[in-house]
Amino acid sequence: SLVWAARPGMLFRKNRDRSLHTLDLSWVFGYNSSLAVHSLMDGQDRVLLYVSSHTVVIHDILRNRQFHLQGHTNVISCLCVSEDKRWVATADRGPDPLIIVWDSYSGVPVRTIFESHSEDGLCAIAISQDAKYLVTISAATVQKVCVWRWTLPTEKPVCSTELKPEFGYQDYVIFNPQNPHEFVSNSKTQVIFYLWVRQSQLWDENTAWLLSPQTFKCLVGQFSQSVFHFNNTQALTGTSAGKLVVWDMDDPRTLPEELPAKPHGVTATKVVSMQKESLTVLKVLDSCIVTGDVKGQVKFYDGQLLLLTIYSHDKVGPLRSISFSTILHDPLSALPGSSQPFLTSWSDSSNSVSLTLNRNFILSTSDATVFHVATDSTNFKRIMKEAKKAVNAIACHPQEPFVAVGSHCGLLKVWEYKQTQYLVSRIFTEAGIQCLSYDPEGHFLAAGFTDGSVSILDAISLQSICEEFQFSKSPVTHISFSHDSKYLATADETYSVTVYKRVLQNGSRCWEHLAGLESHYKPIRSILFGVHSDSHEPRLLSLGEDRQLVEYDLKSSIKDHLVVTRRDRLEQAAVPLCLTWYPQLGTEPFLLTANNCYKMKLYNTTTKVCRKTLLGYYYGSPLEKIQILPRTSSADPQQHYLVYITKDKVGLQMLPVDGNPHKSSAFICHPDGASDFAISHDGRYVFTAGGKERTFMKWKVNLPALDAAAFLGGEDLIPFYNLLDGGREGKFFRELEDYFYYVQLCSQGIQTLESRQVSTHIPLEEIPSVMRAIGFYPSEEEIGDMINEVKFSKYADTGEEVTEINLEDFIKLYINHRPALGLSMKTIQRAFQVLGYDNKKGGKVIDRGDFLSLLQCRGEQMTEDELAECLTTLLGRRPRKGGSELDTCDPTGAAALTEEEIPAEITAEIFVSDILGLPIAE
Repeated sequence: SLVWAARPGMLFRKNRDRSLHTLDLSWVFGYNSSLAVHSLMDGQDRVLLYVSSHTVVIHDILRNRQFHLQGHTNVISCLCVSEDKRWVATADRGPDPLIIVWDSYSGVPVRTIFESHSEDGLCAIAISQDAKYLVTISAATVQKVCVWRWTLPTEKPVCSTELKPEFGYQDYVIFNPQNPHEFVSNSKTQVIFYLWVRQSQLWDENTAWLLSPQTFKCLVGQFSQSVFHFNNTQALTGTSAGKLVVWDMDDPRTLPEELPAKPHGVTATKVVSMQKESLTVLKVLDSCIVTGDVKGQVKFYDGQLLLLTIYSHDKVGPLRSISFSTILHDPLSALPGSSQPFLTSWSDSSNSVSLTLNRNFILSTSDATVFHVATDSTNFKRIMKEAKKAVNAIACHPQEPFVAVGSHCGLLKVWEYKQTQYLVSRIFTEAGIQCLSYDPEGHFLAAGFTDGSVSILDAISLQSICEEFQFSKSPVTHISFSHDSKYLATADETYSVTVYKRVLQNGSRCWEHLAGLESHYKPIRSILFGVHSDSHEPRLLSLGEDRQLVEYDLKSSIKDHLVVTRRDRLEQAAVPLCLTWYPQLGTEPFLLTANNCYKMKLYNTTTKVCRKTLLGYYYGSPLEKIQILPRTSSADPQQHYLVYITKDKVGLQMLPVDGNPHKSSAFICHPDGASDFAISHDGRYVFTAGGKERTFMKWKVNLPALDAAAFLGGEDLIPFYNLLDGGREGKFFRELEDYFYYVQLCSQGIQTLESRQVSTHIPLEEIPSVMRAIGFYPSEEEIGDMINEVKFSKYADTGEEVTEINLEDFIKLYINHRPALGLSMKTIQRAFQVLGYDNKKGGKVIDRGDFLSLLQCRGEQMTEDELAECLTTLLGRRPRKGGSELDTCDPTGAAALTEEEIPAEITAEIFVSDILGLPIAE
């Protein structure tokens, strides 16, 4: 098999150019500095293993290449590596958590454990010395400890136990290297020793008593990590006070046939003060005890805790992990159960200490820096320095293969992304970087900061070309240049748009503040520069969660006065989330938006009239940001594509948008939230920023894969039939056909004796009736949008209006306009939360009179006749003779008509079941 035949380093020989995915993960920048970094190989092949978001990265530092282990859908919360560096176990925290065991030689996931800790995932994991067992600790409020024999195909642990909350949050665990049936875990305040046998029993040996300050009779601080002494009679725990707690084990540590009546005695016999600085790392290696601390010092001790040597450097921060290189032997000896040792051992302890001290090692720090330490020369070489805070800003150079990335820690780095080479960086100490943008000519790089300041930098040197601007009172969220690089616009968290202008002063061009305006009353989602078709002057728009699209007149704007051309409300109920210019695929130019109801809409760029509504794509969350993919030299010049991110995914969609689900594909990029993305100037790569994950990723675009998926999905109406309940042969489609032809009968007269004209079309004015008949109840505005969409669909090309619609086009119209997720009970309950009040029982209710008044006086107001007809039909009553008793905005007549059927206080449940007559799902 691939696993048995694998050798160290062979996974980099795999051909990765034949990906079948639309977007293929090409490189991962940054890593999770709260987890350990492991050294897999040293010497000529310096290979590291670390975690970035939900991906395990195997990074060959010297040859500048990566291999990615992908399988988790949540952020990886813990990992461990076997003693021989071959087997890697990872676990995540979130919904449907996984435990995956990987072969680091071949990159193959050899075992996946589902539903291990289904509540909240895992916080700690360890692998035994013989690589046969795993121990895991859940991240739930009541933690569960499980032991797994991962080499056996079973989904159940060998044994498990639950921990009492008094033991604190146990977040570190490790096996006894000399006894896989024994392990230790610790929280900040408690240490627990465990012993297990095959009968699914597990002793936690300190359940009889809890540790307290009186236990040690001195201040020990908080516990960091624990290890078993190599003498197999003691254990050690490091503390934040720079001390080691020594635990003595009373009985011989042999495996009993069954658990004893009481656990083995483990006693804290002494506390050894090692240093003043907090100990953060504690390891046992051969015949040495190794510590790491908050000052970056690595100290080696013998078994009696006598200092042997120290490695330190003033540029090394608080240590998170230490990983030593290994001496490779026969690779097949690394397989679990092999009788050959992978790591050479020596009987003479002095030789063991000497060889241990000569091992190179990898240090990782909590401030996201990794060092390689060569023990023969005590040389500290920094091999990675990444962002230690959220990465929210990313931008690609418009002409060169450069990508700039900014972090909340103030670090700005520029990479050459084709060869993955670091170019230049700069650290801003005053504030964090929130957004970035290159100008279209590639001369400037503008940065918006968390303190509201804006800096315009030289794109190559990253040096400021003018004084910093400070015209925003809150973090700058968006920043963008005009097409001619004459204007720079920003948006901030106080809903303001600020414009800067490039002017000529003293014979040289510089930037100055033009004007600002608080143009929205809810967060701004997009700012977008365009070009006026008649004058080729810059055009600026902003889109907010207040549903307003605001266009500015830059030419008429003067110092401290930003002129607004027009304001347009784009949505009735949904919230628009992103905006971009739609490619010119026809005569009429469009703006493309996406909203939180999984709909995409096309608006005329001049009139701002909605011309088309289309079904978006449901990937767990709506589209957050969208951009048109630049054309590549090999792409079809007539074909365009859209790149987007959702809350945690990056995707690619084929244009034109039409609601076909097979024309889009998405992949998990940042489970904890994607903050931004950028596209290379040639359209070959997409870069996603991971926000608080402190990473960003490079994705290679594979357009033929998306084209093939769209082709295999079927042509014409085949993809849309599958979106109907039951498909083309289902009951719903047959009912739709019946309604469609029934409308034709009604339009020609039910009682007529004349010969009927059978047609495949119905008049546009009958669209609402059929929509309601099949269960979709659009608002009056939505009805107008649907009719206008069909009516003017050919007007720009032919100048003629469409007056009828056929069944095929009606199906597309229905699929694209109906609610993507249907109308849920939660939506109605949310409306009652806003409109209602708390009754005596504590539930949200609406007064009957207020209910009738709202229908007549708010939103799309109903007339008295319409309301009377609706209520009497829904309640099974006939209107009284002489017309309605409902007076507009006066609920007394309505109350008289319905007081028997409608209670004085209406709950969401009463409204749905008793008034609308709809079933409520349990």
